[in-house]
Amino acid sequence: MRLTIKDHIRESRLFNERAAIALFIVAILLSVSIARLVYLQILSHEHFSTLSDENRISLIPVPPTRGLIYDRNGVALAQNLPAFSLVLIPEQIADMDATVSELRKLVAISDEDVRRFERQVKQKRSFNSIALRFNLSDEEIARFAVNRHLFPGVEIEARAIRNYPLGTLASHAIGYVGRINEEELRDIDTSNYSGTDFIGKTGVERFYENLLHGQVGYKQIETNAYGRTLRELQQTAPTPGKNLYLSLDIGVQRVAEMEFAGRRGAAVAIDPRNGEVIAFVSMPGFDPNLFVTGIDVETYNELQNSLDRPLFNRALRGQYPPGSTLKPFVGLTGLESNKIALDTSIFCPGWYRLPGDSHKYRDWKEQGHGFTTMDKAIVESCDVYFYDLALNLGIDLMHDYLAQFGFGAPTGIDLKDESSGLLPSRDWKRARRGQPWYPGETLITGIGQGYTLATPLQLAYATAVLSMHGAHTPPHLLRAVGSAAQGTELLPAPITNVPIRNRGNWDAIITAMKRVVSSERGTAQAIGRKAPFPIAGKTGTAQVFSIKQDEKYVEKEVAERLRDHSLFIAFSPPENPRIALAVMAENAGHGSTAAAPIARKMIDQYLGNLPP
Repeated sequence: MRLTIKDHIRESRLFNERAAIALFIVAILLSVSIARLVYLQILSHEHFSTLSDENRISLIPVPPTRGLIYDRNGVALAQNLPAFSLVLIPEQIADMDATVSELRKLVAISDEDVRRFERQVKQKRSFNSIALRFNLSDEEIARFAVNRHLFPGVEIEARAIRNYPLGTLASHAIGYVGRINEEELRDIDTSNYSGTDFIGKTGVERFYENLLHGQVGYKQIETNAYGRTLRELQQTAPTPGKNLYLSLDIGVQRVAEMEFAGRRGAAVAIDPRNGEVIAFVSMPGFDPNLFVTGIDVETYNELQNSLDRPLFNRALRGQYPPGSTLKPFVGLTGLESNKIALDTSIFCPGWYRLPGDSHKYRDWKEQGHGFTTMDKAIVESCDVYFYDLALNLGIDLMHDYLAQFGFGAPTGIDLKDESSGLLPSRDWKRARRGQPWYPGETLITGIGQGYTLATPLQLAYATAVLSMHGAHTPPHLLRAVGSAAQGTELLPAPITNVPIRNRGNWDAIITAMKRVVSSERGTAQAIGRKAPFPIAGKTGTAQVFSIKQDEKYVEKEVAERLRDHSLFIAFSPPENPRIALAVMAENAGHGSTAAAPIARKMIDQYLGNLPP
């Protein structure tokens, strides 16, 4: 039998060694824990504190209130009305399709609403609220409120919706706002438009978008796990857009639109002293309220496909032959260039023929005007006189002089997409058509036909320049910015001048235009009867199509949309003009029968309300 004797010394040493190792490991683990705690609680405190706050604090954009638009007398043209919208916050909604589907059982939501909402979801950040439906009814609001607990991330918000209280009146000048599309989103400051659904699309609303929109604000809110707002922590108030005061006189605008009485056409009235646009008419108009929260497809197609083209801005973009309204300018060109004198007399047999050419260029008066001077040629609108004068001037001289009145170029009005019209020249035809210029084309240019095209705005502007003996200011609709009560910020009015060689020539032309209205032989003598204000004017009748040499124009036998355009330019009072205008009525016949009476009404309305 063998006896085992314990080695207490060895066992004690082994135990101590193991205890030391265990203690060492515990010490290391404890050190790591302390180091991690220091890192988390001290060194990274700010970082993790921020992350923690973001879990419960949201930064919500607050859209600014859009500036209002008034006419020159303070009549509201565009305002904001409160309306309730159904908005969704995408990041707080787990199943968007199911949520929208359930919402459609409570609120009337069209397919177009859904498509627009889906586009907005792709364009905006997930924490931004996006409207699914605007203008909720009281019943829809109540129905959703009862079921609100079933829809986390869905709210009803009170938002200001643009409203145009005068409906179709001045719609082409004021324009309208609509929902922001993808193209516009690429061009705007998205941070400033976060929370904003609308942007100016046309008219003043578009041109002065930067002034009207304002600056976005923000608010910090605390939300619970379901996304419900618990409290507001901080707010930076938005800066509202600026109010605009336009130079439009809505009384004159209303009279003009009423006088068109279902006709198509345009009229523009300008204060020639400062370029302020008093009336800007394009008929027919449209109701801009239809576009604010989204026009339905059927209504839009109806507007878009209408033969009367109510969405087309005729005053700004319509290009028409100016007809005989161009004659005072051509006459002034002849006098100022010494190509003709005031007492030069030309015989008008009712037609004109170029040397060596059998083609007859007819006068509107079949039997002719007989011997005709400049004054008579303007008063009675003799075509033959201006055929001969145009031939003497030549197309290039006419082009260069008429260009100084703004023909052939945008006026620079504060609206987008203005047409330039067309003032032909020899170089233009060679460059654009690759053809030489023919003398016959010079003749018809002298009476405002042929290639020559002008917008109603250009005609009104040129008339204003003529009335002021060459001094002119670019036309503009904006009269003041800000509060009328606190003083307004008037825009600068740069003045340039058409050079004058002989002021008597200008006076002679203006005198002849006065006699167009006041003389018994004047083509607009009908509107001069019992007129409370003296008027200088010129009628115009522009052909829509050419008739053959052996044919005769009989209005009743021509389709309505192929009949002549009726034009009239005027200013009043001639010695101290306060209003200059151009009226164009499509397919309405002679200038004296349709356009001139509208102009008379506009002048009476404007001057009749001015202080003496």
